[in-house]
Amino acid sequence: MLGRMDITLIKSFLEVAASGSFVAASERLFVTQSAVSLRILRLEDSLGRPLFTRSKAGAELTPAGREFQHYALSLIKIWEEARQQIAIPAGYTKTLTIGAQYSLWPRSGFRWVDRLREIMPQLNIRAEVGMPDRLTRLLTEGVLHAALMYIPQVRPGLSVEKVIEEDLVLVAPWPDPTMDLEGRYLFVDWGPEFVQSHAHELPHLTNPGLTFALGAMATEFILLRNYAAYLPARYVKRYLDSGQLHLVPEAPVFPFPIWCILREDLDPEVAEMARSALLDVTLNNEVEQEQVLEKWRQISDMDNIAILGDFKGIKGE
Repeated sequence: MLGRMDITLIKSFLEVAASGSFVAASERLFVTQSAVSLRILRLEDSLGRPLFTRSKAGAELTPAGREFQHYALSLIKIWEEARQQIAIPAGYTKTLTIGAQYSLWPRSGFRWVDRLREIMPQLNIRAEVGMPDRLTRLLTEGVLHAALMYIPQVRPGLSVEKVIEEDLVLVAPWPDPTMDLEGRYLFVDWGPEFVQSHAHELPHLTNPGLTFALGAMATEFILLRNYAAYLPARYVKRYLDSGQLHLVPEAPVFPFPIWCILREDLDPEVAEMARSALLDVTLNNEVEQEQVLEKWRQISDMDNIAILGDFKGIKGE
């Protein structure tokens, strides 16, 4: 079947099925909508059945499409397993490909790799970076076996596990900052739940005229341009320790969970090692985060502020 059917067609089919939209699929695949449409037409021609019902509302799987989805996932899995198995270097017996959002690599991803290499030296490791949409697509296709992200998307064949409760704290690059941040505040968009809670707690900072959806990458911007922003406590700890950034007293703290998404068909031994290594990393991260929060408590009036409620952070599709 793979001989008659380009693997790219199957990947496009799975993306349209997951997003329910040719437009959304084209954006995630970084191709034009017409290219996605052509791929699906070629696939439908090969199978002799329509796979989607098209409408202005989007694309919905037909009965044939739902039946083919199971086979498509299996085909992608077999293809990726073969590709990765062939690529395993001599001296290694198993392979694991992990991914993470940019913000999660410095304090979690790299340490996860270090710990995995300690407890399983024969494991061949490959790492990827990306936004949630790309990481989820790679997980679905079997290119990735596990990934760390803030807003996971629930898909068939994937399991979602909470890793740690990240805390977003307000920091500024000048000494003794206050909540008077007019003209000096960068709004970092950490997702719908954060936007809603931020608007409720800090309405005067909701529309500062400058918004980044870049996560912790905003750190370099605020350092060089003298802006305040909400960033992960663990990520900014080294900047706080060096005096490059300072916590803003009285600013509320927003909890923001980190999730690990694993393929359910991952080799059981590798999956167990991945979870064990991540647990070790998490324990170390919790210590660092608590140090930042303790400093925040020392400079803030705890009668007037508090750490806000938990964000769900899981996106189902």
